Amino acid sequence: MYFKIDREQCIACGLCQLCAKQLISYDEEGIASIIKDQNLGKKDYQADENTLLTTAAKRCPVGAIQHSNKPFSDL
Repeated sequence: MYFKIDREQCIACGLCQLCAKQLISYDEEGIASIIKDQNLGKKDYQADENTLLTTAAKRCPVGAIQHSNKPFSDL
C-alpha cells in the first residue's frame, strides 16, 4: 500500500506520529510528512509499516493521510 499526507489538509494535531512515529516527521510548523519517500506516495509499504500507517490514517481527524494500492504518481 502507498501512503502520502496532504500537507494542505494537515492540522498539525500530532495523532499520526503517535501511531507511526518512526515513519512520520513534522516540519517547523508541525505539518506532517512521511519520511521514507519524502511524502511522494511512491514507496510500497509492507507488513508492519503498512499497519502503522493505516492506523495513523484512520485516526487522522481531517483525513489528511491518503492511501492507495497504486503509487500516487500513477493516479
